[in-house]
Amino acid sequence: MEQIFFGNTLKSYLIVAGVIVAGLLVIRIFKYVFLSWLRRKVAGTASTLDDFLIQGLSTAFLPLLYYGVFYYALNLLELPPWLNRALDVAGMFLWTFLITRLIIFTIRYFLQNYLEKRGQHTAITQLRGITLIVSIVIWSLAILFFINNLGYNVATILTGLGIGGIAIALATQTILADLFNYFVLFFDRPFEVGDFIVVEDKSGTVEAIGIKTTRVRALTGEQLIFSNTDLTNSRLHNFKRMQRRRVVFTIGVTYSTPKEKLEKIPQIIQEAITQQADTLFDRAHFKSLGDFSLIFESVYFVLTDNYNRYMDIQQAINLYLYDTFNRERIEFAFPTQSMIVQKSPDDVTDPNDKSGDDRLPSDDN
Repeated sequence: MEQIFFGNTLKSYLIVAGVIVAGLLVIRIFKYVFLSWLRRKVAGTASTLDDFLIQGLSTAFLPLLYYGVFYYALNLLELPPWLNRALDVAGMFLWTFLITRLIIFTIRYFLQNYLEKRGQHTAITQLRGITLIVSIVIWSLAILFFINNLGYNVATILTGLGIGGIAIALATQTILADLFNYFVLFFDRPFEVGDFIVVEDKSGTVEAIGIKTTRVRALTGEQLIFSNTDLTNSRLHNFKRMQRRRVVFTIGVTYSTPKEKLEKIPQIIQEAITQQADTLFDRAHFKSLGDFSLIFESVYFVLTDNYNRYMDIQQAINLYLYDTFNRERIEFAFPTQSMIVQKSPDDVTDPNDKSGDDRLPSDDN
């Protein structure tokens, strides 16, 4: 047992093997007893925090336990300096890797939980873009932390990266602007996937919100691609969030319509609107005297954001007005022009004037 192999006795190797076997056995018991019991206990609960704790234990804590067992066991041996250094570097790498994964997992979990509580289920699909950016930042910091712990001067590296970063930032400032505006769209939520939006003279349904661009399906079928910077800098109309639609329409009747008929028209319009479901009547008035018609203006609200429903209601109102005006003998006006020709006094012929009969004798034989 005291025989030496590679600087350690056989007894030391057996002790190390025993420590490793005992440690792995304890971890297996912890994994299959405690974690299994914890999963059964939280299976019927609605809280997602329990699932988060279980997944955190499985993805970060257990690998660290495995590493701790091997690290402690191998330190019982007399190892050469290079192997001790390799063991320290491997441990440092493992710690950095697992802690970074745990941080990213925690951020993703709390972001998803926050969006679910606010009912923004469509925004959850955008988490992949957000977590990608966050992961890049966190992994970059983790790599710098790891390099610093290896004994290298991180300040020198950062100085070199800073000079190159300025050049890259100047060259990619448009991309960076779209990237930061993606965060604005994600957290401010001016629109979501599935919303119908109008941006200047373009309109359509939002299909995807990307890190740099947002894709919108136009009514005519083609796909419109907007940069995120354009969307945040534009006046945007979100019709999906419209609770009710205000409708203004006008009709014109002829000037020959009697006064008593004109007084009945606002009441007829009100009846046409109030008979329709999902409507709220506002007003109907004899607005103005037009070039060829007497103009009535009406306002009502459609209590839904569905455009097809609005058009169905407006069609029913128009048919009701058409039928009622026919029964009441009220005529709709259409563009007409009347031409009045007046003669000047000089053009009027005096019947007693016989100057027109004074003619020169004809030379005809």
